[in-house]
Amino acid sequence: MAHSLYFTFREKQLRPKKNLGQNFLMDKNICKLIVEKSNLNPEDCVLEIGPGMGALTFQIADAVKSVYAVEYDSNMFDLLNAYIDSEQIANISCIHEDFLRLNLTNIYNQVFSNYLKQNQQPQFIAMGNLPYNISSQIIIKLIKNRWLFKKAIVMLQKEMAQRIISMPNSRDYGRLSVVSQYCAAIHPLITIPGHVFYPKVNIDSQVIMFDFFSHPPFEAKDELLFFQVIKAAFGQRRKTIKNSLFGSALPYSKDMIESILHQANIDIVRRAETLSVQEFVHLSNTFHQLRNASSTRNENQNGQ
Repeated sequence: MAHSLYFTFREKQLRPKKNLGQNFLMDKNICKLIVEKSNLNPEDCVLEIGPGMGALTFQIADAVKSVYAVEYDSNMFDLLNAYIDSEQIANISCIHEDFLRLNLTNIYNQVFSNYLKQNQQPQFIAMGNLPYNISSQIIIKLIKNRWLFKKAIVMLQKEMAQRIISMPNSRDYGRLSVVSQYCAAIHPLITIPGHVFYPKVNIDSQVIMFDFFSHPPFEAKDELLFFQVIKAAFGQRRKTIKNSLFGSALPYSKDMIESILHQANIDIVRRAETLSVQEFVHLSNTFHQLRNASSTRNENQNGQ
């Protein structure tokens, strides 16, 4: 099926759009392998990000109950929709939308309305060959909406995948590593050579799975604050953790930040890339404790 759509794409003299980061996976066997490695089951519902020419979409549809394919490109959306209609594929629905602007909660409520009426808590599985130029933004959105998803299986530029799975004290370890590993167990599934894409690319891709935790092993008391602390810490990664936090948007003096780091048992001369996920959680919770204590003092003073 994927090949038929590919020829239709060529016949209409369409070209992949660089501004959308389009590189279409063409190898049917690799698509099958991705589905096999993803451990899907017949009752799963998959939200696919960027189906393109449907090479992966059709393989997923053979393995699950339903697929909701989110496609931003009007040409690809029309072609894919027409092809699904012509082949009478009943369990694929196309959504013409920019995933980054999509209200995932609304989609979830629409798809699972009958389940929700019965007080059941179904979940999507997110899948997709992510555009290289917005892959980190998509991952952050999935993380922020992870309660909707049982897991996410995404194909990324290999360099990006390595950043996500990297451990502390490595060059690739950064903000995305900490945020990702905080909320999910991450498993590399398969490496894909660049020559199997259309157009061909000179870099490999990697498929990784985010197996989202129902509760993180080390839980931040204020997740928004946790994300802010991580962003601040890596904002100037060549500086010490003390100077990075002070030079950020966090509203604390240098002395206060030094005090918080001491309370969190973190040496002020360490750099962000040396801190584990657990240490970032502890640091964030120390900031949270300080903020709550300050609010309580203000309330008491105002009440006197």
